Amino acid sequence: MPPIPMSRVVVADASPLIALARIDRLSLLITRYGAVAVPEAVLAELCVDADRPGSRVLSAALAKGDIQPRPLAPGGEADMARLSLLLDAGESAAILLAEQTGCRFLLIDERRGREIARRRGIPVVGLAGVLLAAKRSGLLEAVGPVLADLSRQGYRLSDALVTEVLHLAGETGRQGD
Repeated sequence: MPPIPMSRVVVADASPLIALARIDRLSLLITRYGAVAVPEAVLAELCVDADRPGSRVLSAALAKGDIQPRPLAPGGEADMARLSLLLDAGESAAILLAEQTGCRFLLIDERRGREIARRRGIPVVGLAGVLLAAKRSGLLEAVGPVLADLSRQGYRLSDALVTEVLHLAGETGRQGD
């Protein structure tokens, strides 16, 4: 897959990608938004060469160009160091890449990372937002079962967020159906 224009690119942190890969739903993100850009630090966190749940899906997506590693622009070391005081390396690098690319949005679920990205003017979407968009565009019949799958894999979304997402999806009370 050829590189996508930077203004249309989605930049992602590792956690949402790993979560979607573990439940074999990474294709929802790729089909809806195209290839996803990740900085090298996020690529390292994906552990595509490991024998972990979702690793094969991530490795295949990388090989197909659905996940596209992108370098950070030179000269951002001081900014990276400041961000790394508050966030892990992957989240810090994802925020910097999102900022440098003028991306469509940054896919990140970690609360502090989302707050910092928003303060820096970066559009932010979480995994729940991606699932809602997939349902609205007809790629997903129901969000509830996917949320239940994520929960079974240990991906944590607050009860309040799950309730809100189910309400927005018109599925109140249907998680896990």
